[in-house]
Amino acid sequence: MPELYFTSAPNREEDFEVGDRIEVFCDHERNGGRVRDWLEGTVVQVDMKLLAVQFVENVYLTDGWMVPDHVLWCPKKSTNIRAVVRKKRRPRAKPVRPEEQ
Repeated sequence: MPELYFTSAPNREEDFEVGDRIEVFCDHERNGGRVRDWLEGTVVQVDMKLLAVQFVENVYLTDGWMVPDHVLWCPKKSTNIRAVVRKKRRPRAKPVRPEEQ
């Protein structure tokens, strides 16, 4: 493997780390059909330029081939990846007791 030489130290601040849940805009299966939409996965590897994201669902390359190991590699600065957008759930309403009415 070739050695890397830097004129200054590389930036070690990463947007995503192994184990992070992220969403990727990709081709995948939903309800028996193939769609292109956001899909949640887990970061399984981070290198200098790419992220490896593993999914539970079947995912496809843009030329139509299914990815057998469910792992897509994405450039770190891609607009097709984002942190998971969690929808806030409303707190459950407390049950009202008859004597409190």
